[in-house]
Amino acid sequence: MSSREEEMMRLSVYSAFIVGSILLSAIAALGDSNNEACFSCHDRGQFQNTVIHAPVNSGACVQCHNPHVSRYKGLLKKDKGKLCFSCHEAEATSFYEGIVHEPIYQFDCISCHAPHASSRKGLVRSDLQNSCFNCHETLPTEYRYTHPPYLDGDCTACHNPHNASRPMLLPADADSLCRSCHEDSDLKAPHAGFPGSLRDCLSCHSPHGSDRKFLIRNILHEPYAEEGCDTCHANGTGRLSITTCKECHPDVLEQMQSTHGHLSQRGSNACVNCHSPHAGDEKRLLRAREKQVCAQCHRPSIEKYKNSKYRHNSIDNCTDCHYPHGGNDMALLKGNGLEVCAICHEDQGRFTHPVGPDVPDPRTGRMMTCITCHNPMGTEYKNNTILDGDRKLCNQCHTEY
Repeated sequence: MSSREEEMMRLSVYSAFIVGSILLSAIAALGDSNNEACFSCHDRGQFQNTVIHAPVNSGACVQCHNPHVSRYKGLLKKDKGKLCFSCHEAEATSFYEGIVHEPIYQFDCISCHAPHASSRKGLVRSDLQNSCFNCHETLPTEYRYTHPPYLDGDCTACHNPHNASRPMLLPADADSLCRSCHEDSDLKAPHAGFPGSLRDCLSCHSPHGSDRKFLIRNILHEPYAEEGCDTCHANGTGRLSITTCKECHPDVLEQMQSTHGHLSQRGSNACVNCHSPHAGDEKRLLRAREKQVCAQCHRPSIEKYKNSKYRHNSIDNCTDCHYPHGGNDMALLKGNGLEVCAICHEDQGRFTHPVGPDVPDPRTGRMMTCITCHNPMGTEYKNNTILDGDRKLCNQCHTEY
């Protein structure tokens, strides 16, 4: 190597050292000067409030943001809530215990929390109620008669925001929760003649609001609406058996006695596991939204759906595919593994892999259907296949390959 080449190499190394030092000094300056460089473009007032996120308060914008380039929106160092959990490590574990609020699954912390500053403790957004309605779109903002906490936007008065051990993210059983505000002494007069101790508040009252006074749910059970309690509760009796229900609903009992029945024996009356005997928010008198009712028993299936990498489009109503009371096909499906899929997938069975009664599964001899290869609730493989579709799935039957 000539002396000139050596000189050029030394200059190159020296230049790289100088540039690197300048960059490091600039980055250090970002962290050490309350990020004056950031605020030369970003309005400092947007980052001030009663409660300020610790990195913002210390001027450490680069703790969450890359100042130059990022693959994530907002120049974040990691995607959404995954960035939050890089500091909030304890919450990354505790928030996934029990029943988990959907935003936690989606790592969407900022749907409820302001990332920089807020007027509320815990950096909770000042318009939290609007954040709730962004997801819970079917809920009205108010009713003719509205429960005060709901009207005030205080959803956390009755619901845990992250996770809970009880359905609907309740911190306690519904009756205990109601009694935390409503004294028994104030409730006795309006409930004169109630058999036994006051209980099961939500079988008559809506926790959010109603078109009826006293938050009585909008749709009344027909016998209760027309003739009162004595229609079912003769002589002031309390709990009733399924025999009473079948007097008006013999067709439902027949469905329950199908090959695959949904006649749960949990409690003395299987009907009231899912239905309110007094009043509801829709004509089926379900105790809650359909998926919540089903989740009382089928939570593992619903959790599998939530956690699967590949899953069916939004499953909000289980009865889109399953009969609620009983049926003659496996898993109470509305038809066999072809007919139920064809409810939405009209071309199903007319293309690709042969299916139908003339195509037996060589492993079992049963008819080849959609669910022979696909799990609609979700899997770790593309197209919801039960195994890797590139080869392993096919080799289950096509052993010669």
